[in-house]
Amino acid sequence: MKHLIGWTGLILILMSFQSTPAKTKNSTKPTVTLPSSTLQLSLNRGKAVYLQQCLACHQVNGGGVPHLNAPLDGASAVQGKDKAKLIKIVLKGMTERVEIDGEEYSNNMAPHADLTDLQIADVLTYIRKSWTNKASAVTPAEVKAERSKLK
Repeated sequence: MKHLIGWTGLILILMSFQSTPAKTKNSTKPTVTLPSSTLQLSLNRGKAVYLQQCLACHQVNGGGVPHLNAPLDGASAVQGKDKAKLIKIVLKGMTERVEIDGEEYSNNMAPHADLTDLQIADVLTYIRKSWTNKASAVTPAEVKAERSKLK
């Protein structure tokens, strides 16, 4: 009897065999500080969205692909205070060449306006608090406010 596994399922299976976390030039270990159960739930949901929507381009360790897909781990744009810019990138995508921390990246990012405000807040919170990142969470209210400006 044959069983079909989707790409996400296959990736999760392969990740379960990983004995040590992948390292990037900026990280030594993936760490997430979880001060509350609400944050933990957001991080769990955000990781699920990341695995489905972001993993192929930004990689399991958030390191991206040199000169194509921007890294998320350790990037000043990800950890910065301008959450609105990150929210707009998720909602509208990105088609222009971008420089991040002295490196240029040229691959297009598809828009993800189909994601709910909660999903976008969760995935951005996951990204901003994973690997070596220690930035603040993103709320669904912040996403909703930015989405309303784009209409």
